[in-house]
Order: sequence, then C-alpha cells, then structure tokens
Amino acid sequence: MAEAYPAYEERPRRRGRKVLVTLVVLLLLLVGLLVVADRVAAGVAERAIADQVKQEVAKQDAQSAPPKVDVGGFPFLTQVLDGRYERISIVLTDVRGSVEGNAVSVPRLDVDARNVRASLDTLRSGSGDVVAEKVDGTGTVTYDSLAALLDRPGLKLGEQNGKLAVTAPVDILGQKLTVTGTADVTVAKGNKVALRFNDLTAEGLPAVPLARTLLSNYAKGISIDVPLPELPFQLNVRKVEPRPEGLVVTADAANVPINSAR
Repeated sequence: MAEAYPAYEERPRRRGRKVLVTLVVLLLLLVGLLVVADRVAAGVAERAIADQVKQEVAKQDAQSAPPKVDVGGFPFLTQVLDGRYERISIVLTDVRGSVEGNAVSVPRLDVDARNVRASLDTLRSGSGDVVAEKVDGTGTVTYDSLAALLDRPGLKLGEQNGKLAVTAPVDILGQKLTVTGTADVTVAKGNKVALRFNDLTAEGLPAVPLARTLLSNYAKGISIDVPLPELPFQLNVRKVEPRPEGLVVTADAANVPINSAR
C-alpha cells in the first residue's frame, strides 16, 4: 500500500507560496504609497518655490505669467531632509519689463538652478533663504521690442542666416529708399546688447559720395548698446544669438537667492 506523505507536504508549500505572494503585493503597495507621498511632497515644494519666485520677479519691476517650477531628483524626501536639491527648473512666460520707458517683451525665460539649498522650515513657512549654487537662464527678446528701443520709424528687425537683419525706410537726398543689411551682435558691459550695423545697402541710392555718407551715418545711428531689462536671480548676460523667434539671450549667475527675502 502506497504512503500518503507527499499529499501532506504539498499543503505547507502552497501556504508558503501564498505568504510570499502576499508579502510581495504588500511591498509593492508600500513602494507605491511612498512614491505617491514623495511626489505629493515635491508638488507642495514646487508651489511654495513658485510663490517665492513670483515675488522675486516683482522685485525687478517686471511681470510674468505664474511661474512653473519642477523640482528634479528622486527621491525628493531625502533631499528635504538634507536641505539640498539637485536641480530646480523654473519657466517664466510672458515676461514684461521696461527699459528707458519702453516695454520689453520676453515670451519665455527658462531658468535652471543647480545645487539649491533650502531648509524644510523655509519651504514650509515661505521665509528664509533659497540659495542656488549655479543658475543658468535662457530668454528670448522679441524683435519688435528691440526695434522699439532703436526708435526709428518703420524699422524692422529679424533673423537672416543666423544674423540680425534690418529693414528700414530712409529719406536720402529727397529720395525715399529702403535700407537693408545685417548687424554684428555681441554682449556689452552692463547687461547690454551691442548692435553694429556695418553693411547697409539701399537700392536706388544715388551714386554720389554724400548719399553714401548719409547712409553710413544712419548705420552709426542705429549701432548702439541696447540695455536689457533687469533679469531676475541676478543673471548676467553671457551670449546673444539671433534666431527666427527673437534674440536669444543666455545668462548665468552663482550663489544667488531665488526667492525674495521677507
């Protein structure tokens, strides 16, 4: 007669597998809850920082749409405990400032703050310092805003083959002509953009020295250092580049607060 021991051994094995499956499911649920809690906490911090960034923009006498903030790095909660965050990305849209009474429009300003120091109490209360070890910013100045600063009726700016192009009506020796050409664009001291129009032409320009002199004087008149509106986060302009969407400005700063002291 065969022994029945194997049947009795099977039941403990089945119970062991069920316990293991249950533990795995509980572990997955716990991990899921921790991830959700981590993201919820990150969302709270992002809203708190966005509120402080809004105040920082207002300090510069500028306006913008509500800032969008993204706290990078995972997990977030360990960064909270450490009081240091790998990266905080800030997007400002529809930024409007003024220079010498003229409105300057920046459709988008992207700010990337690295190694940000902020205590838990600062994030919770909104008071205290949020300091970034390094901040990089990229913004776009519209050509209409830039043209307004040159203060020449009918002058239009744009991009042509990677260079700043100009078109403008002029009156030379009684003739109404259209001036076209390009400019060299560089960064000048004091967060200014240096425009140098060295190669202007005008179809139908009279072939006399005086006409060429008048055209040259016009080029000198619009070859100026254009001041930019004060940028938030103490950003300093490092590079300017004409693109189809506008004049793209690259700036950076180090060890600066990204919130407004209260």
